[in-house]
Amino acid sequence: MRQLYIKQKVLSLSGKFSVKDELENEVYFVEGSFMQVPKTFSIMDVARQEVAIITKKTFSFLPTFLVDVHGQETMMIKKEFSFLKARYSIDAAGIEVRGNWWDMDFEVYQNGAMIGAVSKKWFTWGDSYQLQIADDEMEPLLVALG
Repeated sequence: MRQLYIKQKVLSLSGKFSVKDELENEVYFVEGSFMQVPKTFSIMDVARQEVAIITKKTFSFLPTFLVDVHGQETMMIKKEFSFLKARYSIDAAGIEVRGNWWDMDFEVYQNGAMIGAVSKKWFTWGDSYQLQIADDEMEPLLVALG
């Protein structure tokens, strides 16, 4: 199972950060748009080719995000109305998230088979996450969820 690590910078206005492998080699680069509508996050490989893009839908009652992988709309992530904890739903063919998305501790399944997991690392400067990938073909999608 391949493992990747995401560390978001604490004081980054634009939302730029990298995704690294176990040897701390950069594998993906994530760049968020700054002062742009709609808000987007572009995920690029080491050759700086875009592999996925996350777009925040502009006109929606609750936050909604569209995820495109390799130029195809793959899933829609919607925040659900709740009072205590933030809840999200995913609209994607055969994709299901089990666990606590708000605390970034969850597993991702496709048609009942686990394809990856995300877990937050505590006591670090900034937000740090470990991403475990069981299905290499789903890696860009899992990075987008992380």
